[in-house]
Amino acid sequence: MKEKMIERFESMKANGDKLDVITFAGNGEPTLHPDFEGIINDTIELRDTYFAQARVAVLSNSSMLHKQSVVNALLKVDQNILKLDSGFDSTLQLLNNPHKPTTVEQVVTQLEQFKGNFILQTLFVRGSYKGKPLDNTTVKEIEQWLSIVKRLMPKEAMIYTIARDTPVETLEKVPIDDLEAIANRVRALGIPVQVSG
Repeated sequence: MKEKMIERFESMKANGDKLDVITFAGNGEPTLHPDFEGIINDTIELRDTYFAQARVAVLSNSSMLHKQSVVNALLKVDQNILKLDSGFDSTLQLLNNPHKPTTVEQVVTQLEQFKGNFILQTLFVRGSYKGKPLDNTTVKEIEQWLSIVKRLMPKEAMIYTIARDTPVETLEKVPIDDLEAIANRVRALGIPVQVSG
């Protein structure tokens, strides 16, 4: 992979292209790669060589934070964007459908390793899934989620809703005004918030 990155960066340099951010995301969880830390180390080394002003970002579902090498790698990047979609186990299971049983407390404890040096990302939705009601914007849900935000005090939060058609027709977008109301409660804690609706 390093050779491919060198090839790409040299081509971009030769063409006079600019590079703002190198993002690890996509249809899979990037931190699942067995050599994730090595890939991040190579990326930072090559970024510093070719595009020193560019940021390195990782979007993660927070499922691999039990691996110290993953945490080490995420602490090296400019933007480690880590997900937590609810403060309740039942909602977390329904919304994220993790491959192995995961509790909110496990995720939160793992997020505490970052000592606030991360961006918290949360998806808000309403509707139902698999015949069960699903709404992580209720008063109860928001109060529980905010208590975790206060505990973690991330350097920034990103809150969003589904942006395009989802294969699950029973889920709905949350109106932007509702997202802004949630965001304002996070901003009141002194945490900057990006909202996407």
